[in-house]
This record gives sequence, structure tokens and C-alpha cells, in this order.
Amino acid sequence: MSIRFEVKRFEELSTVELYKILRLRAEVFVVEQDCVYQDIDDKDQKATHVIGYKNDQVIAYTRVFDAGDYFENASIGRVVVSKPERQYGYGHDLIKESIKAIENVFKTNTIKISAQTYLKRFYESHGFTQIGEEYLEDGIPHVAMIIA
Repeated sequence: MSIRFEVKRFEELSTVELYKILRLRAEVFVVEQDCVYQDIDDKDQKATHVIGYKNDQVIAYTRVFDAGDYFENASIGRVVVSKPERQYGYGHDLIKESIKAIENVFKTNTIKISAQTYLKRFYESHGFTQIGEEYLEDGIPHVAMIIA
């Protein structure tokens, strides 16, 4: 079974989809990574949502922003794949779909991200390069990265 992606504005999400997205984000970012932070940050309403489905379950997700809505450049955030599904390489599919969504929706290919440091090589494999020094975000080491 393969993954299927949909790209939606906030207003297009059903309550069930939003619930599944928030559940996946909480499973990974709060529980798995043991990080207490404010996930619901009033930015979802501005974002375009890239959702990966497998058997009608949300197993992968990002939210993408136009330039100026989060960073000065378009950006990708809340990158998440459910733990049991990571072995299939869906993270790579998710990043490709997120880049494509930014190009299609926002008409740009300059993208900035705040990446967890341990994923630096993963993002480099998609053309991102580190800018600046490592920093802590919610107690987790991150680096800023950009692709143009």
C-alpha cells in the first residue's frame, strides 16, 4: 500500500482530518519526543496543509507557508511521519510533496526551514543548506536551512 497526498487550505480540512493531524503531531512531537510545547499556535489557519494518507489514516503531514506568513521566505514546518511508517521512506515523499506544494500554491522555490539538527543530512539530500549556527527550539537542537 502506498501513500497518497492531498494539499488543503485550513478551511478545506474536515473536523475529522484536523483531529487526525493534531493527534499525529501530538503523538510524535509531544509524546515520542517528550517535548512540552504549544502545538496549537494560531498558525494553522494561515498554512496550507500537506497530508499523507495510507488506508485513510493520516500518517504523514507538513504545513507550508507563503513568504512573510512565518519566515521571510516560504517555509515548511511540523514535518511528521508516524513512527511505524518511517521505515518506508515516506519522509522523502513528504518533503518532495511539500516543496511541490510551495511551488504550485505560492509560486516560489526559495524555502526556509527550522530543522531538527539530527535531520540535517536528510534535508541536505533534498537540496537544503544550513545557514547560521545551531540553536535550541523547545529544548531540541535545530538549524536554519534554506533551498533556492
